[in-house]
Amino acid sequence: MAAPNEITVPQLLRLIGTPDAPLIVDISIDPDFADDPFLIPGAFRHPHTDFAGLLARLAGRPCVVTCQQGIKLSQGLVAKLRAKGVQAEYLKGGNYGWRDHQGAPRIPAAALPALVDGHTLWVTRHRPKIDRIACPWLIRRFVDPGAQFLFVSPAEVLGVAERYNATPFDVADVHWSHRADKCTFDTMLDEFSLHTEALDRLALVIRAADTNAHDLSPQAAGLLAISVGLSRQYRDDLAQLEAGMGLYDALYRWARDGTDEGHDWPGGQA
Repeated sequence: MAAPNEITVPQLLRLIGTPDAPLIVDISIDPDFADDPFLIPGAFRHPHTDFAGLLARLAGRPCVVTCQQGIKLSQGLVAKLRAKGVQAEYLKGGNYGWRDHQGAPRIPAAALPALVDGHTLWVTRHRPKIDRIACPWLIRRFVDPGAQFLFVSPAEVLGVAERYNATPFDVADVHWSHRADKCTFDTMLDEFSLHTEALDRLALVIRAADTNAHDLSPQAAGLLAISVGLSRQYRDDLAQLEAGMGLYDALYRWARDGTDEGHDWPGGQA
């Protein structure tokens, strides 16, 4: 019988990438993590000995705790968290169970940019349209839920990045940008090893819309239209990003679960 505070790899895999995903806490000890330096998408590292610090970081939000094998470290910490009223579960099989599950992506820890105040900090051009909303969505849903984004004038992106230790993206001549005929979203899938069937399908739509290659995807024209509409609706780039998160949440669920569904009126009529 499954433990009441246990979550399986398939169950967690269905939650990652959605707004309802729990925070994922990796408490593997340093030698174990050094032997296998990969993260479950969205996970952050935290020492199991810093219980007070973890409580503060969780701020009461639901979480899944994982260690190397999902045994004493994660089960013990979950018990302590639940005693404090936190909705916590441990990952059955731990990081090794995730590693051995077919189709479960793992992010190389070395791919993550340096943290600023505990989270990644990114900077790009203001007035975003497609790539500069899609990439923050990907980062917050699959890499760092607490990531922060700065939108500045194009000429100041690199200067702001230098002064504030931010990571520049979607500008020319930086690491996180377009490569050949691919867009920055594709680059992030490559670097973070996030190639799944759903994300690759979504990437094609984004690339087609972002590079004016609408022949690649019939959905591209719609994404462009909605993205331009959002940019006209919001003067505040951060407000536009928040609205865009919902847009890409919906597109991701279409790419993952809904591509075989059509629509006509009246319903059920040939």
